[in-house]
Amino acid sequence: MGIEIDEDQQKAGYKNEGLIIDGASFRDPSGNVIHYKNEIYRIINHNYKNEFDHFIKSGLYQKLISENLIVEYNEDDTIQIKSDFDNFYKIIKQEKIHFISYPYEWSFDMLKDAALTILRIQKICLEFEMSLKDASAYNVQFYNGKPILIDTTSFEMYQDGPWKAYRQFCEHFLAPLALMSKKDVRLFQLLLSNIDGIPLDIAAEIIPKSTFTNFGLAAHIHAHAKAQKHYEDKKVKKQKLRKIQLLGIIENLKTTIKNLKINQETEWANYYNDTNYSDIAEKEKCIIVKNFLKKCSSEMVIDLGANDGRFSEIAAENSYVVSMDIDPIAVNNNYLKYNPKIIPIVTNLANPSPAIGWNNNERKSLFDRIKNNTCIALALIHHLRITHGIPLENQFEVFSKIAKFLIIEFVPKEDSQVKRLLQNRDDVFDDYDIKTFERVAFKNFENIEYLEVKDSLRKIYLMKNKLT
Repeated sequence: MGIEIDEDQQKAGYKNEGLIIDGASFRDPSGNVIHYKNEIYRIINHNYKNEFDHFIKSGLYQKLISENLIVEYNEDDTIQIKSDFDNFYKIIKQEKIHFISYPYEWSFDMLKDAALTILRIQKICLEFEMSLKDASAYNVQFYNGKPILIDTTSFEMYQDGPWKAYRQFCEHFLAPLALMSKKDVRLFQLLLSNIDGIPLDIAAEIIPKSTFTNFGLAAHIHAHAKAQKHYEDKKVKKQKLRKIQLLGIIENLKTTIKNLKINQETEWANYYNDTNYSDIAEKEKCIIVKNFLKKCSSEMVIDLGANDGRFSEIAAENSYVVSMDIDPIAVNNNYLKYNPKIIPIVTNLANPSPAIGWNNNERKSLFDRIKNNTCIALALIHHLRITHGIPLENQFEVFSKIAKFLIIEFVPKEDSQVKRLLQNRDDVFDDYDIKTFERVAFKNFENIEYLEVKDSLRKIYLMKNKLT
C-alpha cells in the first residue's frame, strides 16, 4: 500500500506530512491503522488497554505468532507522530503486507482457508480467556502464501454467552462459500456489492433446497436467516452459552466449511493445457520473459491475465507477484500451488475492483494498489480487444497508469487462439494489428527491446513508461 499525503487530514491538524489514517480503520474505537514513511503502525487507545495487556501477557499473542496466524508487531516509542494523537496507550509497528487484497478478489480455497484461520484463532482465544469480537474477512490478508490475521485489536475478554462475531462470520465466510460450492463459483462477486458480508436471507434463498439436509448449512444459514427475520424488531434475551457449547459450534462450522468443495469447469481454467504453443515456442517464451524480468529488477511484479500462474512462478524467483486472472478456477488452481511469493486474485481487467465503502475510501481500487510496478501482459490484449471490445489505445491508457515497466505479448490474428475468439464473431477489429499496436504503445512507452517467439507468430516487447 503506497504512502501519500492526505490533504484533508493535514487540514484537520495532523502535523506530520505523509501521515495517513487508513480509510478502513475509522470504525474501530480501540485504535487506528496509520501509514507513515512507508511503514504500518497501529494506535492502541486507552479504552483498549486491559484487553491488549491480557492479549500480550496471557501468552495468546505468542501462541498465534508461533502458528503463523497473526502479523508480528513491535512497540515503537521513538516514532515522531505521538503529538498527532492524544488518546493513545501504545503505538505498535506491524509487519507490512506486500499487497492488500480483498475477499471479493479471492478464489474459493482462499476464502475457505481464511475462514478456517478465523475459526482456528477463535478456538485458541478461548484457551486464553479471550474471544474474537469481530470476524471480518477484511481482517485477513495473505502473507507468504497463507492467510493471516492483521488486526491486533480484534480480541476481547471472554464471557459466557454467544459468540459476538458469529453472524459476521457466517455473512463474510460461510454464506459466500456455500453459494460458490452449492450454486456457482462466480457468486463470490456478491461480496463486492455487500461490503458487510452476504445477507443470510439472500444466501438461504439462492442455495438449493437440498442444503436443508446438510446440518451445518441448515443451522448456520437457513435457521440463522429465519431467526434473524423473526427477531429483527424484537428485543432478544441474552442466551446462556457455556464455553464447551461454543467450542461445539466452532467445530461444527469448521466441519461444514471443510466439507464444502467446488466442482466446476470454466472456459480458461485449462488454458495452458490447450495452447497452440509447440514445446520449442513455450520454452522460448519462458526464456524471453525471464530475461526481460531481470532487466526490470522490481520488488513487485503484476501478472495481468496470469491464468494458473505459470509465468508468475518465473517472476517469483526474484520478486513478489500479484497474479491475477478473470477465471476463478484458474486462480484457485494457482493458489493451491502455495507459492509464498505469489498472491493470486480474481479480477476482470475490463471491470477492475473499484474503490468502495464509506466515502469510497474503505477499500482501495485495484489500480491504486498495483501502480508503479513491473506488469506482465502475456496473451492478454487480444482478449481485451475482441472479447471485451476495448481498443488498443484505451488499453495502453491503463497500462501507462499502472506500469513502470511493461512486458507485453502481441498475438496476431493469424494465431489459432485469436481465430478461436473470432470464430463466432464478425471481424470488425480493423485496428488490431502490429502497426496499430506499436503506434499506440510507443506514445506512452519507450520500446527497450522486442523478440519474436520462435516457432510461433507472436512477439514479446519490453517497454518502459516514459512518465516514470
